[in-house]
Amino acid sequence: MQRRVERFVQQRKVVNVLRFTIGVEALARTRFAISPLFELDGLLRKLSGRSPQRLPRAWHARLLPVYQRLRRQTALDAVLALQTRTHGADFIAPPPEDLSQTIEADLAQVRATRLDDARAQISHTLQGEPAPGGRAAWVLQGDDVVEQIAGTLHRAWFELLAPDWPQLRAICERDAVHRAGQLGRLGWAEALRGLHADLRWRDGVMEIARASQDITVTVAEQGLLLVPSVFIWPSLGAQTDVAWPQSVIYPARGIAGLWETPLAPEPAALTDLIGRTRAQLLVALAEPASTTQLARSLRLSTGAVGDHLAVLRRAGLADRARSGRSVLYHRTPLGDAITELAR
Repeated sequence: MQRRVERFVQQRKVVNVLRFTIGVEALARTRFAISPLFELDGLLRKLSGRSPQRLPRAWHARLLPVYQRLRRQTALDAVLALQTRTHGADFIAPPPEDLSQTIEADLAQVRATRLDDARAQISHTLQGEPAPGGRAAWVLQGDDVVEQIAGTLHRAWFELLAPDWPQLRAICERDAVHRAGQLGRLGWAEALRGLHADLRWRDGVMEIARASQDITVTVAEQGLLLVPSVFIWPSLGAQTDVAWPQSVIYPARGIAGLWETPLAPEPAALTDLIGRTRAQLLVALAEPASTTQLARSLRLSTGAVGDHLAVLRRAGLADRARSGRSVLYHRTPLGDAITELAR
């Protein structure tokens, strides 16, 4: 089956609505997940121009030479041929299981693709698209196409995305943990509030405006996957084929600021008062986060983050609370006041 992760863009003039009807059992099994290969898919779309939204200038300048070299040295053009502007072949970005999904698990799923399934997906994806030429055509027609694609994705991941992944994954995790906390306290309507301007929850129905067609889909009993993403921004994605987990892929909280402007440095006065690392942590705690997420975001050791958070707690600037299986730190009112005054 062909994966239909349609990307809905706010600028469309004709407004259709995709409706996900979610029953009680499906709602109980709806969960959050992170997809490393879907993020690579999104990054490649931006670098290749298939996405209408480009990378920030600094990111583009840093990654474009690597991307161009990979096109010369690997079968990356074959991967790009399997990405249309609205969807892509199933096996190059398999659906994630949960928030612990790893790139190794993703690539294992790619390599497990049967050759006849891969050929069927390739044929379906290329229908109506310009025929690939050169090395891409040779790879896509070969008997080792699955391994060629998997090897190329492996190299593209480690050269293009792996260095930034800890920080970007932390953004996605913080989004999911925040929304899961909202869900436990206030229900689905509040958990989905602000997920995207084109999405709303109403009486057991999730509505997505600006879809390609008016359609109502009943979510299977396995539930809906909610996938926070860095590179889908500012669009929204949805997968409706019942052969795969039905999914909504949405921009993670906080990523718009990362794309639009560089991360603001910690205020100088705050740094002078409590030190650079503690100032960075206090600024980062504008949104609740776990020790691991903060360590990934700031590229510090988990032990160091824990020690500094303990100091901030003793000073009354931060506190912690349990949210499901996670312990999340947050600023206290005093921490908020000091941070804002220092700005």
